[in-house]
Amino acid sequence: MHLSTHNWMRAEPLAVTLKRITKYGYESIEISGEPAQYDVNETRALLKEHGIRCWGAVTLTLGERNLAARDEGQRARSVDYVKSVITMVSELEGEIVTLVPATVGKVVPDGTEEEEWTWVVDATKECFAHAQKRGVRIAVEPLNRFETYFFNRAAQALALADAVGPECGVCLDAFHLNIEEENMYEAIRLAGKRLFDFHVADNNRFAAGLGHLDWPKIIGTLKEIGYNGAVTNEFVAPVDRTPATKYPDMVERNPVDIPPEQLKFIQDHGSSLLTEKFYDDQMRITAETILPLIK
Repeated sequence: MHLSTHNWMRAEPLAVTLKRITKYGYESIEISGEPAQYDVNETRALLKEHGIRCWGAVTLTLGERNLAARDEGQRARSVDYVKSVITMVSELEGEIVTLVPATVGKVVPDGTEEEEWTWVVDATKECFAHAQKRGVRIAVEPLNRFETYFFNRAAQALALADAVGPECGVCLDAFHLNIEEENMYEAIRLAGKRLFDFHVADNNRFAAGLGHLDWPKIIGTLKEIGYNGAVTNEFVAPVDRTPATKYPDMVERNPVDIPPEQLKFIQDHGSSLLTEKFYDDQMRITAETILPLIK
């Protein structure tokens, strides 16, 4: 196992992120699934300069991106988007694309269970075929019920992976597991060898170590099943807008250049633009919590 991180949680140049995570012992990055933001040659050079490899990317299923959409054209455009993320990861010599099938924040279905299952399976198969051609693995990820109605548990993600093919895997996230699973450790065991990626944030979605999750037991269970991939940091710190806040200086008050869709995505998760100091602290705390357990 090794420590990785997402970078979609704060709008900052990739070079700044890479410098930040290098000093705390991260080995790789699961890059934001926005291929238009990254020049492949420049990104590869930056990764090499900082000694960080691309582990993969997560699809940012926001806006009109939705493999479960009733509209066939919308599904086709969503497939094209996922394929573009797969191509980017391949060109950056990454291994994994974490695929979230339905729009994050959408909690009302477009069709019957049977209709949507067919739509998602067919779309995911098309994405998977492209990934196989590019030498990239696909891991489908369940989210909690407040972010998606489509699927929320490891068993459901495995059902989709099975419908796509034996080489399709799953990605699990400790934050979502804590909400949705009867027993998160059994969910990890159920995924077993099909677990291709693992995301970490504490029960309150702050950095690992700032909540009540049992990180020694979680990492121990990953070791038990022989997991040898990334443990990827994905805190999405909720903003306290009351006088009771523990972090009065967490919100960035100065204008930041960020696409409106990405800002909405962050805000829909209950977070906001974060100050560099607060963000840096969260990166450090995750590393201090997880690294001693995986080494």
